[in-house]
Amino acid sequence: MKTVAEVLALTGAVFALLAGIGVLRFRDVYARMHAATKATTLGVALVGLGAAIALDSGRSKALLGVVFIFITAPSAAHFVGRAAYRAEGIEIDLAARDDLATMLDERDALD
Repeated sequence: MKTVAEVLALTGAVFALLAGIGVLRFRDVYARMHAATKATTLGVALVGLGAAIALDSGRSKALLGVVFIFITAPSAAHFVGRAAYRAEGIEIDLAARDDLATMLDERDALD
């Protein structure tokens, strides 16, 4: 079991490292946000699961931390994406239709 915990923790650390590299290398805010949330969430989950396997007395705390990250990281990414969408000076290049712009225009027309 100790080897499984070590492999999980090491794999999670690699995902966190790759997420950090992605945040530095990607050029726009949406790609950076994707790297910062998706890979980091998976990395923290793997490290937390490794810790839950390795620890005898702290399993519930490690798993609670993983659950907390899975709840907060997507919510934070959603709010960052919305703020970036509304911010001026950030170029948005959408290949498909822009549903959010339509929704915001309709809401502004009601006000």
